[in-house]
Amino acid sequence: MAHSMHAGLKAWVDETEKLGKPDQVYWIDGSAAERVRLLKRAVARGFLIPLDQDRYPGSFYSRSNPNDVARTEHLTYICTAKKEDAGPTNNWMSPAEGYAKSKQIIAGSMKGRTMYVIPFSMGPVGSPFSKIGVEITDSLYVVLNMLIMARTGVKVLERLGTDGAFTKCLHTRADLDVKNRLILHFPEDNAVVSTGSAYGGNALLGKKCLALRIASWQARQEGWLAEHMLILGIEKDGKTEYVTAAFPSACGKTNLAMLIPPQGLKAKGYRIWTLGDDIAWLRVGADGRLWACNPEAGFFGVAPGTNSKSNPNAIATMRANSIFTNVVLGDDLSVWWEDGEGEPPASGTAWDGRPWKPGQKDADGKPVLGAHPNSRFTAPAGQCPSIAANWEDPQGVPISAVIFGGRRERLAPLVFESFDWAHGVYVGATVASERTAAAVGAVGEVRRDPMAMLPFCGYDMGEYFGHWLAMGKALKTPPKVFHVNWFRKDAKGKFLWPGYGENLRVLEWVLARCRGEGKAEKTPIGFVPAKDGLDLSGLELSNGTLGELLAVKPEEWSGELDGVKAFFERFGKTLPKELWGQLDGLRDRLKTKTAA
Repeated sequence: MAHSMHAGLKAWVDETEKLGKPDQVYWIDGSAAERVRLLKRAVARGFLIPLDQDRYPGSFYSRSNPNDVARTEHLTYICTAKKEDAGPTNNWMSPAEGYAKSKQIIAGSMKGRTMYVIPFSMGPVGSPFSKIGVEITDSLYVVLNMLIMARTGVKVLERLGTDGAFTKCLHTRADLDVKNRLILHFPEDNAVVSTGSAYGGNALLGKKCLALRIASWQARQEGWLAEHMLILGIEKDGKTEYVTAAFPSACGKTNLAMLIPPQGLKAKGYRIWTLGDDIAWLRVGADGRLWACNPEAGFFGVAPGTNSKSNPNAIATMRANSIFTNVVLGDDLSVWWEDGEGEPPASGTAWDGRPWKPGQKDADGKPVLGAHPNSRFTAPAGQCPSIAANWEDPQGVPISAVIFGGRRERLAPLVFESFDWAHGVYVGATVASERTAAAVGAVGEVRRDPMAMLPFCGYDMGEYFGHWLAMGKALKTPPKVFHVNWFRKDAKGKFLWPGYGENLRVLEWVLARCRGEGKAEKTPIGFVPAKDGLDLSGLELSNGTLGELLAVKPEEWSGELDGVKAFFERFGKTLPKELWGQLDGLRDRLKTKTAA
């Protein structure tokens, strides 16, 4: 491949080669023939194992180092000249220290390896939404995943030209020692440096690093939003409306992005279109509406819990040309995971490389998991049966509603609509989930995750809320803002709402409200559906369940406010006064209601 004539890019590649000392440098051209060659190389070197090609054409299995199976938030830093620019919710390191530490780790770390140069575009090449990055890596696993997750190669270099802006993304596995693991973001330099990990979110630098942490910083400067959101199209009677939604992890985001309409609503002829399952870039359109684009080209999804009931479209998407990481590898070259599809293989190898059989127990009699709880599949988005025909439209799609959600057993009703954009920003800023058994910390403890962006915002979140408020003022017709909670439970701890495809019933009401229709009742927290506001045809909810799902209990909401106040206080002077006003307004409305 002809090397780029971009002097800045060439100089950076040369400098990294001198530092890392690889055996050779290889520029990715993004062709199909190249991918086949690199897959063969990965198999020959033992990085990938080919699966049964009749059952999983073009698909491979990968196992990572057992110490390297998830994002490492405590080793993830924002490196800005001023500490306050990173804000109280990010780890901060000075740029000088970040560069010095990482240089020591990178020095000589690529000996005996190939250094790959991956030009990539987040967003369709040439779209007004798009940003170009170049990832340098010594991991073939990273290269093969990036070929799925982004647009890569010659067409990107051509677009970059001789002096275009790009994000420098430098990655080395080093020795995969936790002591040498650092994920460093330099937003003022438009650069990311990641060492000592080969796990997705730490190593596929186009994803969380560029598309959220660096992009959120750029978005604030340039007047747009980079968000941890799915994008979904809902078609009825030949007209498609689009929504975007942000949920913290373990709240069913990918499942909602690929939803299949429930039997009870089939007669209405709905079709659901997937545009993105994880990240949305949002801009103000010429028409004064908010437009969204998915910057990614693939899905990097959690495998456990993905099955034909929870997400048939995801199962269909990963049938071919996919990479499975840290799931069970069957001796028959199949893949399997807990709460997945079909019977487990009679015998196989667990995610940590040990022999595994179904029903295996450890010394304490507990089941031995075959797949890691954070095991993954990487699959091309274009293979999804519900992928929208216009998912790569360079102009994006217009957004009718922005939806936030958390996992609350008691507090939040199934759905409510904010009073206006500023109130919607308050709703997003106070999103919370109760910790599940899977998360570290006390079960039931409330964990705030504003806009589901807490681990991904590249700057002070107080300023981030201010930017959201400013975006509302820049929009002639801002989308309506909603909050959903699929996880409310009854007194016996059973879920009240069936979820999955049935969530379309909630989206139907959301879109009706956006059109100025949809029956609603005003409550202190916002508008909730009237008793006959949701179409429940074909759904058998037991008596009183709907009332419980939609109930707003002022005394419980009042009890929540001290936690919100303490959270807001963390941001000090950067928290917009408007949000304090929203908190006071809610407190007053709840008092009036409780007194009544």
